[in-house]
Amino acid sequence: QVQLVESGGGLVQAGGSLRLSCAASGLTFRTYAMGWFRQAPGNERELAAAISWVGSGTYYTDSVKGRFTISRDNAKNTVYLQMNSLKPEDTAVYYCAASPNAYATAQAMNNRPDRNYWGQGTQVTVSS
Repeated sequence: QVQLVESGGGLVQAGGSLRLSCAASGLTFRTYAMGWFRQAPGNERELAAAISWVGSGTYYTDSVKGRFTISRDNAKNTVYLQMNSLKPEDTAVYYCAASPNAYATAQAMNNRPDRNYWGQGTQVTVSS
């Protein structure tokens, strides 16, 4: 079965940086689009960033553009989210997700999120 295990969350001051990692197993990682969703208390889950199976296509929600960078290492079956210039409004549980089908685009992560594969989530808290 597909397993996605996140790490790297924590507490950081505003303006600081964190790097999230997601180790995947149970799928041919290099053929799947990957993404990072986030959910703050009282808010809906939103797609923060995604990367296509090829790795050349990416998606960022407007609020993180220029601050977050998603990348993947197919040799390690791992996707990363580098988060810089963090703001208190970035506080959320961050979930790693894999597309439900192989050879998907980055944007496809948002088509049917209920069909994505999901990790358990990691808390990111940004203090002001």
